[in-house]
Amino acid sequence: MERAARVVNSSKITGKILADDELARAVWPAAVGKVIAAHTSRMRMVRTTLIVEVADATWQKQLFGLSRQILDRIQKATGSKAITDIEFRVGLARREPQRADGSHSPIFASPNSADEAEQIQDLVLKKVYRLSRKKATA
Repeated sequence: MERAARVVNSSKITGKILADDELARAVWPAAVGKVIAAHTSRMRMVRTTLIVEVADATWQKQLFGLSRQILDRIQKATGSKAITDIEFRVGLARREPQRADGSHSPIFASPNSADEAEQIQDLVLKKVYRLSRKKATA
């Protein structure tokens, strides 16, 4: 990793090709490991601070304690002191894209088809579901 950093930094055109945040994104998985990299996303630079989004407040707290070590590893991997601080922020939960599948839509279900409300165990919720489905199809 250190050898790669020396090669990257010795090249005169590296600064023109890669910005500091792009270089940090490239070395992030190697600097922090697979587990931490899987729970972090979206990195950006604000002046000399690298801002990293984390999955939740627990990860934020744990990584804050490791921020000095992570910063040292990133500086060693990039061979640059451009990043002087790391800030961890809890990111917004993002939903994965979902496929539209109209064949199982209750709005278009035929009256003769099996009633999916039968899968609901709670009698009150089953009745509420049936009434709301009836209202939606009316």
